[in-house]
Amino acid sequence: MADRDPEQDNLFKEIDEDLRQQKYADLWKKYGNYVIGAAVALVIGVASVKGWEAYDLNRKSEDSKLLSSALKSIASDKPDIASGILEKLAKEGSAGYAVMARFNQAAVLAKKGNRKAASSAYFALSEDSGIDEILRDMALIMSALHGVESGDATLLTERLSRLTGGTNPWRFSAKELTALLAQQSGNKSQAQKLFKELSDDAKAPSGIRARAAEMTAILSE
Repeated sequence: MADRDPEQDNLFKEIDEDLRQQKYADLWKKYGNYVIGAAVALVIGVASVKGWEAYDLNRKSEDSKLLSSALKSIASDKPDIASGILEKLAKEGSAGYAVMARFNQAAVLAKKGNRKAASSAYFALSEDSGIDEILRDMALIMSALHGVESGDATLLTERLSRLTGGTNPWRFSAKELTALLAQQSGNKSQAQKLFKELSDDAKAPSGIRARAAEMTAILSE
């Protein structure tokens, strides 16, 4: 996955308008509603693509139909129907589809407003050594995203630390979340430092750099 992956670049796009119009406190007030939509979109986009690349749809037609039905139920705001289908697929589906089902089970929990359970479900995926590493890293990002408001900021920051360095494709999103966690826990100086580093990093996706610059300005006031 390239550094400037559009999925990463769009991960927080719905926050942009809030950053332009209001202060940090109001941003957090709306943040939760954004998370639900972003989680579903990201999971459907990335996890599904990885699954389709790795497994032969011709031999997995039944699993394909089940997943398609579940995704349509999610899109139609019928999470209970989707949950039943995904549960069957997670338990009985072939390896690739079972993983996609688990990702979307977590997304459904978020859609229902149970972010704590969603965060735990994503974290369980991030710890599963049988899953492709890039998906495990994405699951860790999603776990932190859902735990950023009410989770243990220290613990979440520690978990994200393995993604923030080197050339990990999720490093910019991980760093942005780490900055948000620092701000959420009252460490304004650390949050400002991280946002400033992101805003000055030419390799960071443009959307993340723009948000980081906005947050740096807000925190400097």
